[in-house]
Amino acid sequence: MATAVQKITLASSRDIPFNKLVLSQSNVRRVKAGVSIEDLAASIARRGLIQSISVVPVADAEGNETGMFEVPAGGRRFRALEMLVKQKRLAKIAPVPCVVRERDSAILAEEVSLAENIERAPLHPLDQYRAFQDMRDKGMTEEEIAAAFFVPAQVVKQRLRLASVSPVLLEVYAEDGMTLEQLMAFTVSTDHARQEQVWDAIKDAWSNEPYQIRRMLTETTVRASDKRAVFVGSEAYEAAGGVATRDLFQSDDGGWLENAALLDRLVAEKLKAAAETIAAEGWKWIEVAASFPYDVTHGLRELEGEPLDLTAEEQATIEALNAEYQKLEAEYEGADELPDEVDQRLGEIETALAAFETRPVRFDPDEILRAGVFISIAHDGSLDIDRGFVRPEDEEPTKPEGESGAEVGGDTAEPVVQRAVITIGGQPAEPDDDEDDGVIKPLPERLVVELTAYRTLALRNAVAENPHVAMTALLHKLVSDTFMTRMYTGAMEAGVKHVFFPAQDDALKDSPSARAVQDRHAAWAGDIPKDDDGLWDWLAGLDDASRMALLAHCVSYGVNALYERPNPHSASGVSQHTLDMRLAQADRLTRATGLDLVEAGWRPTFGNYLNRVTKPRILQAVREGAGEQAAQLIDHLKKGEMAKEAERLLADTGWLPEPLRLVAEVEASTPDTEVDGEDDGAALPDFLAGEDEESAGDDDDHELVAAE
Repeated sequence: MATAVQKITLASSRDIPFNKLVLSQSNVRRVKAGVSIEDLAASIARRGLIQSISVVPVADAEGNETGMFEVPAGGRRFRALEMLVKQKRLAKIAPVPCVVRERDSAILAEEVSLAENIERAPLHPLDQYRAFQDMRDKGMTEEEIAAAFFVPAQVVKQRLRLASVSPVLLEVYAEDGMTLEQLMAFTVSTDHARQEQVWDAIKDAWSNEPYQIRRMLTETTVRASDKRAVFVGSEAYEAAGGVATRDLFQSDDGGWLENAALLDRLVAEKLKAAAETIAAEGWKWIEVAASFPYDVTHGLRELEGEPLDLTAEEQATIEALNAEYQKLEAEYEGADELPDEVDQRLGEIETALAAFETRPVRFDPDEILRAGVFISIAHDGSLDIDRGFVRPEDEEPTKPEGESGAEVGGDTAEPVVQRAVITIGGQPAEPDDDEDDGVIKPLPERLVVELTAYRTLALRNAVAENPHVAMTALLHKLVSDTFMTRMYTGAMEAGVKHVFFPAQDDALKDSPSARAVQDRHAAWAGDIPKDDDGLWDWLAGLDDASRMALLAHCVSYGVNALYERPNPHSASGVSQHTLDMRLAQADRLTRATGLDLVEAGWRPTFGNYLNRVTKPRILQAVREGAGEQAAQLIDHLKKGEMAKEAERLLADTGWLPEPLRLVAEVEASTPDTEVDGEDDGAALPDFLAGEDEESAGDDDDHELVAAE
């Protein structure tokens, strides 16, 4: 006969006044963990007691129940209720929902306490994210959700962002098919189709780190810190329908703008509007571009303008700002560190005063009719307007003495604005060579010229900051000309020939060295008299320190560390021997000035080096700068992806390509090579030798000479 199944009897539940409850010593929880008692008390005050407390009747020595109840399970809830009672937010006799267990049960109280704590299944994070989303959909704000669960609003925003990832990927995460860190990486894009495409591409790869996901999702976007994005502004971009994304889980430098084409259109429109405003001033031409090359004004005459007179109100403002600045400085003179608000205010005052120093100037109306303006975007994203440049063909013809200086023609037509095509971006990328043979090929000639332009400019700045070296360099030049039978036209000549760069990338103009040289030149130009006699008297009256500083500045413009293809059979080229001597002397100047190109601001980037060379060279750079292990992380990537990842890996390593190193260092790191045929000088390093990637005639019209 079948045995009857014994029925289970559940413990009864009842409401017991709080003052009849005492905490049992059988509670197994000893270590504080999880939600704090304070937060739990706040939760109970908001939502009530969600889970009943398990209790056991208390008996006296004779075994009779006393009317009191011990709490072996639910001790944290008991303490939270106790806190509410002490805060007088809960009455001492308030009824508490309890499950009353038998005092003489075979199940120990410790077993009940332990089971309650370890048998709870934790909520899957995805369920939490979706719950937050449901609460928001039902009308709760992010701040209200955060307050309800006693977490910062940023935490709620992060959880909601995770819930917005493609449902397909959320299911993968729910089934433990990806890590939380990988899911977080997908939040940098709102394009579900692209998210799924990236996951399909990397899910089975041996390397599917979160940084790779972020890179793949943002490779066609523009950084919010890009000067174009700062120039347009995020509000204008989003108002035009552009989508901006943020990485809520790590620093993203402002996020990314997804629609690069829209951004370029907005840049063009804003620059064009600025040009139309400036055109009303009567200029003959206006050139507009997102960025102009360094020395774009070479060969143009710059107009001398007179600063506009300050109004009484402006003068009063300047005096008030200076007085406030001096007062704050005096008040915090002995302080080790300025309060944040004071430091911020001092910065605001300095900015306001600087604006008065750079106020517009007044130009001769007749000069405006033949001059023009350059309009571009400064490195900080502000509008950069350079007024008053006259092209040689627009100069007024020289009139013989006695001839009337009347205006030629009477045409007062509106000024013609020459609109340049706005081009944004750098050099076209080199072909994506997927070399599998691992051969290190010579660097492209144009890239070497561009890199040595950086070195030349940095070295120029270093020479200008070291008058002793500048004087030595000038004396070396003069003594060489005097004692070493170097023939020049004329009775006696000594000078410095300004060296210009036949090839450069867009970033050169905004490099720290370029800005330092330009700022120093502008400072001297503001002090130097324009007439010949006045200049002589001014120079004669300078103190020795100022004379040396000015000499160093002028000498620095003759510094030439540029590479150019040796062409001994052309009058416009240089011989191998001349090139070797130039590079050796550049090394000497580098050592003498203590120039460090890393400290000068050069870093290998996607645009200035890494995407311009072959894959073996990228791997070689990472191997030298970050180590073999780092190179192995990227050696499977395509060239474009490899270059972007190499930029990140090399950012803080201090690595430099061969053209930016001292020649001696390069030769020490390269194996000896046999040179067949006639030797026209010392053998060049491998990165300069055997160049066959560009035509020798590319730069034939440029004569590059050292300081003369």
